[in-house]
Amino acid sequence: MEKASCGDEAWAGRNQACEQPDRDMESGMGRMASGEPKEWKIEAPYLTRGNGLGGGIHQIRGQVLPARGQEAVDIALKADLVILNTAVAGKWLDPVLKDHVPKVLPKILWWIHEMRGHYFKVEYVKHLPFVAGAMIDSHTTAEYWNSRTSDRLKIQMPQTYVVHLGNSKELMEVAEDNVARRVLREHIRESLGVRSEDLLFAIINSVSRGKGQDLFLQAFYQALQLIQHEKLKVPRIHAVVVGSDVNAQTKFETQLRDFVVKNTIHDRVHFVNKTLAVAPYLAAIDVLVQNSQGRGECFGRITIEAMAFKLPVLGTAAGGTTEIVLDGSTGLLHPAGKEGVAPLAKNIVRLASHAEQRVSMGEKGYGRVKEMFMEHHMAERIAAVLKDVLRKSQEHSRS
Repeated sequence: MEKASCGDEAWAGRNQACEQPDRDMESGMGRMASGEPKEWKIEAPYLTRGNGLGGGIHQIRGQVLPARGQEAVDIALKADLVILNTAVAGKWLDPVLKDHVPKVLPKILWWIHEMRGHYFKVEYVKHLPFVAGAMIDSHTTAEYWNSRTSDRLKIQMPQTYVVHLGNSKELMEVAEDNVARRVLREHIRESLGVRSEDLLFAIINSVSRGKGQDLFLQAFYQALQLIQHEKLKVPRIHAVVVGSDVNAQTKFETQLRDFVVKNTIHDRVHFVNKTLAVAPYLAAIDVLVQNSQGRGECFGRITIEAMAFKLPVLGTAAGGTTEIVLDGSTGLLHPAGKEGVAPLAKNIVRLASHAEQRVSMGEKGYGRVKEMFMEHHMAERIAAVLKDVLRKSQEHSRS
């Protein structure tokens, strides 16, 4: 069986499609668009569990190849399965495959992570009705794609498979290593200049209006006022914004920093440059805030990563977050938009005031991750999808 993954390495690494959805076409069609092909190898025992794809542990070898040129066309034509990764990858089909598009469509599995309005352009998605299937990260996102394509574009979605993401073994090893967590916690807190007994509420996402850092800071400020007004005896609380980009000097980030200065809370708010190394910060904080706005996150990998570290989550009641966080059990949900600021502020105060609730929610969140959101769960779900799509592709080729 040959499998062509026309795009990012869909099988390895921390999938950033939900966290960074504004990349251009190259994100979906391969960042290795120039230079020598890069080889990769993975072991895939999950492809062998009674699903008809063979027995034993397989080593799958592959290459990341240029997304354009005759080589890409040849591989797509001879492959049994072609995976398009991200919505924008649809722009690749016509310019590269040209007259060969109809031959390749029946063996395409389209992996979609986005649900912002600007992805619903005809040139991106016009081929969707003719592919073998679409794989989407959450039920909420799948429902949105089905309704949006039908209502706005008058096109039909193919059979859609929902596959929740899972935490990597590497992240779980750190999360479950008490010594490593303690060392990371001490190191990060020292770098931030906060005490071991202080409480850290962190938002870990690229800084943009859609991620809701402005509304988080407003809620945090209101929480400080509530604590002061009600004379509550709680640990000193801090807000940590991980995902900053000082060099970019965006208008939005300038507004965030101006808000902090204007309200004289610079000793309580900490900006950290964007990083893919999230484990140290998850080890250092006490509560994750997932404040994505609008329709929310398509899934939100950072949420299940935080739960692996036994952190309660304060999240917007939107998007994939509602499929991860159990309100009142593993965290607390609040509305998206400005109407969510006051409830989020109250939730911050609530968790700051009740240590036992933070611990209980963290433990339950960890249990939920172990039950549903591990790497092997994701692998098994993907394997089932691959089996079904391959079967349909082969049936089509014989007809």
